[in-house]
Amino acid sequence: MTDRDWNDDSDYRDAVRRGERAERAGWMAIAGATGLIGLVLIVLAVVCVLAAIAGLYVVMAVNR
Repeated sequence: MTDRDWNDDSDYRDAVRRGERAERAGWMAIAGATGLIGLVLIVLAVVCVLAAIAGLYVVMAVNR
């Protein structure tokens, strides 16, 4: 027989802990990537607005 008790759940608990840790790491990666994409979109929107304002300034300066 083995030295372990027949209802020893330590392997199961270790697997559950590793799974939970991997799940947390996955959700953190998803949240980080989503936040980064959101930040990039905000910066892109600001750059587009500034480019439109600069274009209007150039058009107004040429028409004077």
